Amino acid sequence: MTTGTKDSPEKSLNFLEEIIEADLRSGKYHSILTRFPPEPNGYLHIGHSKSICLNFGLAIKYGGKTNLRFDDTNPVTEETEYVESIKEDIRWLGFEWANELYASDYFDILFDYAVDLIRRGLAYVDDSSSDEIAELKGTPTTPGSRSQYASRSIEENLHLFIAMRDGKFGDGQKVLRAKIDMTSSNMHLRDPIMYRIKHAEHHRTGKKWCIYPLYDFAHGQSDSIEKVTHSICTLEFVTHRPLYDWFIEKLEIFASRQFEFARLNLSFTVMSKRKLLQLVQEKYVGGWDDPRMPTISGYRRRGYTPESIRTFAEKVGVQKRDNLIDVSLLEFCIREHLNKIALRKMVIFDPLKIVITNFSDDVEFLSSEDNPEDPGTGRREIPFSRELFIEREDFSENPPKKFFRLSLGQKVRLKSAYIIQCDKVIKDENGKIVELLCSYLAESKSGSDISGLKVQGTLHWVSVKHAITAEVFLYDRLFRVEDPSNEEGDFKDYINPVSLHVVKAAYCEPSLRNARFGERYQFIRKGYFCLDRTSSEEKLIFNRTVTLKDTWAKEAKKQ
Repeated sequence: MTTGTKDSPEKSLNFLEEIIEADLRSGKYHSILTRFPPEPNGYLHIGHSKSICLNFGLAIKYGGKTNLRFDDTNPVTEETEYVESIKEDIRWLGFEWANELYASDYFDILFDYAVDLIRRGLAYVDDSSSDEIAELKGTPTTPGSRSQYASRSIEENLHLFIAMRDGKFGDGQKVLRAKIDMTSSNMHLRDPIMYRIKHAEHHRTGKKWCIYPLYDFAHGQSDSIEKVTHSICTLEFVTHRPLYDWFIEKLEIFASRQFEFARLNLSFTVMSKRKLLQLVQEKYVGGWDDPRMPTISGYRRRGYTPESIRTFAEKVGVQKRDNLIDVSLLEFCIREHLNKIALRKMVIFDPLKIVITNFSDDVEFLSSEDNPEDPGTGRREIPFSRELFIEREDFSENPPKKFFRLSLGQKVRLKSAYIIQCDKVIKDENGKIVELLCSYLAESKSGSDISGLKVQGTLHWVSVKHAITAEVFLYDRLFRVEDPSNEEGDFKDYINPVSLHVVKAAYCEPSLRNARFGERYQFIRKGYFCLDRTSSEEKLIFNRTVTLKDTWAKEAKKQ
């Protein structure tokens, strides 16, 4: 058990914490070093946030450090843009790495390691095609057969490997393979490929190299070079661990150790970088940071806070078995945080004008709390005038039972203002309601109400002549099914057709003229919002982060 405090109860250790504490107690390590090793071939998504929080969090808890190491061994798919986005995402989440490193930093060392294995008869150059290699590997239930090229002499293998490095062969003509066991039940041990030829410019090393190590040869050795004590991977790398250990043992280098945990799978989304890239390239979304994307940059643009994502990662916990996490848990975490920090504002999406017939043409400035959850945020003044906008849905000419909003002859309270009553409905020539004539009770002012009246409905509103306009993007879940990757057919067939609704002209209380990037707002009765990065003084644009309540849960109950 961990030591609790009066503010936080004691919590059981997860299995990784148990391993680390045992290693520290035994003196195996005096301090720990973890690493976060993303491949810079796309933007980080919410699944990566769990790994980031885990690797950095463990190091912080036990007084260790975390390296950021880019697994940049495939020059065809990697870009500097992705490197910079990854660094921005990690810092935004609240973490700082001890060292910024790259697998490409070790290309010379890895080449020497490969030469060492060749000299010891543990690696050979294979001329077989990829199809031939796959066929000779056998199947999980039938043993493989070793390539005819495995019998080459050490001298010939050295000569050919150096010729590969020197660009004497074309892409795919030769590979370097480890000589392990073609009959192993673990397919990764059946003479795995260590190096392949790729005549492509690398984002850091340029044209220096035309051979590049594969993940299994680069990863464990990079861990060892850095003296990573606890190399934490997701469960799909369990079967890679024997190969990780084999390379370290044969090379007689620092024995980093690999441990695996369950990756984060989130409902109503996809986590594959390949699929996310499809969504971007085929313009189903506006880019990697589209607020509907499960990328960290997408969540940031949508208004999620780093605190909410860290809380989410903590609540998900560390498991040894893959499962599908309901996205509503993530939405719960952001609602919890935004309720505490968001400034309250009144914004009308679909306006219906009301005229307070017994109110003068003067303007009265009323006081309203910025955030009732945080008295320290203070209060703001809101102009109240004769002509106001309310939401059109907040009036019903023929109200159903338990309709506590405005109707003819019905009284409601206007938020932080007065009780009003609808006296008359004005329609245009087509019968559409265009205006409501109302009266107010002067003695019912919020904060000093002496009217004695109690009403059940409270509406938000804005003053017509003081309102400012903004464009509002109402985002929803990108997919309409829980697990789109496991449905029949193309995953894109399950995209939610109403994942975005745009309110071209919302009417806002004037204090939003001073809205700032980084601030969070609750549009009263509408949800939580933030300024979009494309917003300007000339045109305010807000993104909905999340609704006030889980509307999907209601829909599920209907079905």
